Amino acid sequence: MSTANHSTTCRIDTTFSKLSESSTPAFVAYVSAGDPTLEKCLAIIRSIADAGADVIELGVPFSDPLADGAVNQLAADRALKAGCTLAKVLDLISDFRTTHQTPIVLFTYLNPIFTYGYEKFVVDAKQAGADGVLLLDLPPDEAKLNKEFAEKHELKNITLIAPTSPAERIESLAKQSQGFIYALSRTGVTGAQAAPSQSIGATVHAIKQHTDVPVCVGFGINTPDQAAMVASVSDGVIVGSAIVNQIAENADKSPQELATIIGTFVKPLIDATHQ
Repeated sequence: MSTANHSTTCRIDTTFSKLSESSTPAFVAYVSAGDPTLEKCLAIIRSIADAGADVIELGVPFSDPLADGAVNQLAADRALKAGCTLAKVLDLISDFRTTHQTPIVLFTYLNPIFTYGYEKFVVDAKQAGADGVLLLDLPPDEAKLNKEFAEKHELKNITLIAPTSPAERIESLAKQSQGFIYALSRTGVTGAQAAPSQSIGATVHAIKQHTDVPVCVGFGINTPDQAAMVASVSDGVIVGSAIVNQIAENADKSPQELATIIGTFVKPLIDATHQ
């Protein structure tokens, strides 16, 4: 893995601070790392960054992604079959950092991290150029035990908050959040089947009672109109399955062709978010 000396300035905080000066919501793009291959994925995330994405979430491929819908499960499967591992995901970030400074958040389940070694992961992820981690299946009470070590290495713990969370849980999660909060627009697994809920504004408002950390909303956002609607009531829009679906449909294209297709697809979503 590359041992380049990456900046210790938090790219996430810098990005949201700059966006807040002009009251511009952030666009956060999710892709499964290594999908459909590591080479193509690198070209894709560079293209997404060039299109104007503010943050990139990289899903770490895992054999049992229970919180993910079919689109992202298949993406993880493609990546695993193409030989993607957590170590190679970190190499991918290092390669991306040679050309881009867009913040990167690792979106992962516990199993790959603890198999790799939690402390080793935090050190290596930061060294590679990652800025945050979202552990999908880490209970909030357990998260407190890992928070101090992650903070020491300046890797932000991104919090996930569901609309069904009780008021006390929302308060607890919001107060321990860092970087930004991933607020789910609706319940269920990831996927582009259902449109975002109309009650997003109320969910965001409830979270913001307890924190100054930006609140970004994801789940079910596929179109520029949906992105604009969510952007109007939040600090950012997260799009995943819609992008992953485009990757799946064009997986046989060359790295540059695929990157161009994805960049063209996300640009209207980014523009609608930033308007």
